[in-house]
Amino acid sequence: MNTPLPKFPVSLLLLIVLLLYGESKAQSLPFEGLEPLFTKPKSYVAFFADKAPVIDGDINDDVWQVTSWTEEFIDIEGDAQPKPAFDTRVKMVWNNTHLFIAAEIKEPHVWATLKQRDEIIFHDNDFEVFINPENSTHQYYEIEVNAFNTIFDLFMGKPYRNGGGAMIPWNLDKLQSAVQVQGTMNNPSDTDTGWTVEMAIPFRSLTIGNETKIPEEGSLWRINFSRVEWDTDIRQGKYIKRKDSKGRSLPEHNWVWSPQGVINMHYPERWGYLQFTRQKVGSKAVAVSLPYTEMQRNYLWLVYYRQKAYYEEHKQYATSLAMLGFSNAGQVVVEKQVNQLRLEATRHQFMATIQGPDRALWSINQEGLIQKLNNTL
Repeated sequence: MNTPLPKFPVSLLLLIVLLLYGESKAQSLPFEGLEPLFTKPKSYVAFFADKAPVIDGDINDDVWQVTSWTEEFIDIEGDAQPKPAFDTRVKMVWNNTHLFIAAEIKEPHVWATLKQRDEIIFHDNDFEVFINPENSTHQYYEIEVNAFNTIFDLFMGKPYRNGGGAMIPWNLDKLQSAVQVQGTMNNPSDTDTGWTVEMAIPFRSLTIGNETKIPEEGSLWRINFSRVEWDTDIRQGKYIKRKDSKGRSLPEHNWVWSPQGVINMHYPERWGYLQFTRQKVGSKAVAVSLPYTEMQRNYLWLVYYRQKAYYEEHKQYATSLAMLGFSNAGQVVVEKQVNQLRLEATRHQFMATIQGPDRALWSINQEGLIQKLNNTL
């Protein structure tokens, strides 16, 4: 005679799985095949500066001397690709009006060609900043600069993948930037050390609406930095981009602070975290504290990526989580707490939501827009 097994609610069974197999194993299984898109982004704490750095390209100001560097940049795809040939790193501080950025770009041959604002600066070697203050993946900003300190800045209402387009005529109002070259520009006959960049970015110019949004203690932005590096040869005293057999320039190298996991900077959900503290520059280290919602969002992005793959194959969105390979009636475990995933979809639109123990309801739609909903389920 078989003894019947006790009946447990799905939430309890999920917790039992965690105890038997460990949380890391249970959590990693749903993301199988998409691991590069779910590595933990890097993070940085920006301290408050009573005295702003002078924006002249010289990153030896007192404030910079007591400010920590980020990690060295790596390939945009992460550890799957070789380490960059040259080092790049960044520092950040802030005050009540600006975010300040200092970058050190090692380069044995510093060159640039573009001198007019809003030319496509990444056709030269460049340094790039991407900022999404609202952490929504929409309404974000990009700034590119070359060794001539030529600026290319743009505003994106939403990523290109979602039908967005770059608003290139938009200029980041009152942006200050400066470059210093440690060597000689456009001179192939010598070996340079590199170039340094300073920027002062007004909070007012990163604000949607009339009231300037100034960070508070613990405010969390998404930010990333990219460096475009072209392979060149020296011919007749000039730098020439290397070409393939068909005469086309070889693909550029893309080196970043926080790896994207894909060769595309316009995945804002993959950018690093910038946390603000009002503790003064030079204070002891502050640990980055990510809110619980950041872990919940991983499952919203999992639905999004699977839906996009499903649409690519079937020319319509899946109308149930089961069609996307989710089991347990959409219940998932986030940090040892059971959350409920739900999906509403038509052929060409969808909205997925996740709700945890706090009953807050977060959503993502077919355009990758993350937002908190007012109603609860």
